[in-house]
Amino acid sequence: MKTSAFLYPWDVVGDPHAASRIADLGVQQVTLAAAYHSTRALTPRHPRHRIVTAQHAAVLYEMDEARWAGRELRPYGAGAWASGDAYGEAAAALTEAGLEVHTWVVLAHNSRLGAERPDTSVVNVYGDRYPWAPCIAQPAVRALVVELAAEAATRPGALGTELESCGWYGLAHLHAHDKIAGVGLGDAAQYLMSLCFCTACRDGYVQQGMEPNLLAAAVRHGLEPVWQGAAPADAGIEKLLGAELAAATLEFRTRTARTLQEDTVAAVRAAAPDGFQVLLHADPVAYHCGANAGVDPAHILSVADGVVVPCTGGPRLLTPFADQRAGGSVLAANLTVVGGMGGSPGTLADDAARAAGLGANQLRLYHAGLASDADLTLVPDALSRLA
Repeated sequence: MKTSAFLYPWDVVGDPHAASRIADLGVQQVTLAAAYHSTRALTPRHPRHRIVTAQHAAVLYEMDEARWAGRELRPYGAGAWASGDAYGEAAAALTEAGLEVHTWVVLAHNSRLGAERPDTSVVNVYGDRYPWAPCIAQPAVRALVVELAAEAATRPGALGTELESCGWYGLAHLHAHDKIAGVGLGDAAQYLMSLCFCTACRDGYVQQGMEPNLLAAAVRHGLEPVWQGAAPADAGIEKLLGAELAAATLEFRTRTARTLQEDTVAAVRAAAPDGFQVLLHADPVAYHCGANAGVDPAHILSVADGVVVPCTGGPRLLTPFADQRAGGSVLAANLTVVGGMGGSPGTLADDAARAAGLGANQLRLYHAGLASDADLTLVPDALSRLA
């Protein structure tokens, strides 16, 4: 079973032993960040630093200025955390160590864009903006996502790409000093709090046959028992919003995400060499938001070469994709191997076997740069047992 480890360029650049250390894990591939959101990351083995603070979403290479000239929105370059062509330098070292390199590209997740251009952000039914969540119904945001994917995914020497957050982002976000857990929000409430009411989305609701102000009133009405603690945590979207509005909003959002995914994959393929693999980080529940975009499994497997599916909480999300897979589609199970982040490297072999039993034909290990030495020492034996 082909296995890839996630890495950041700063895990490799400046550490002469990093590439060989990763190769010694027994993986065949590295999924290396080429465009990434803001983060604070541990680097427990690096000879020059222990914490890297990426202050904003950025490309981790030197972007093509001519490509972006005159565009309304454009990516941001990285600061000292990934200066110059950090991606290219790391990729070269990994390739020299005998590893395949695929790009890891984060798309609709950008807090700096939301801060500098608040009009581009998702705005909820109460008028609160989510600066980390660019609204993918807006033409300028869609143009940014598609062009960024074409540039960042197809870095020289890359054999494929994995596109993260290629769809709707919403309320859920690993935000600094987060304090929004005072009221438990189930899936349905998360969805209602993630519905966007920016101008573009309001126009989309009209085209879908909904009156935006009436929809907003229905959303607020559906959420009121949630704030009062009177709604069951497992209440469905139809229960809170009504079946007709639930279906109509999901149809608009699903169509918006589908067309973005189609355009993005097409742009990457147009820019890439023959045989270049395009995967999406995906969730089989269409109304889910975030890094693993909610998709329709049959549709996305007809568009991309496969999907990367979060499996740290168990492999159940693989089944809807396995049921729709045909031919050589990749179904990669993403398993966290960082104990401090909820992963279980000690059960990696068993977890991978369960994932394979539900249709996974590849593995992803999150994240070889963040894991402790104790976590990483468990990986080679686990992978050898899967051979």
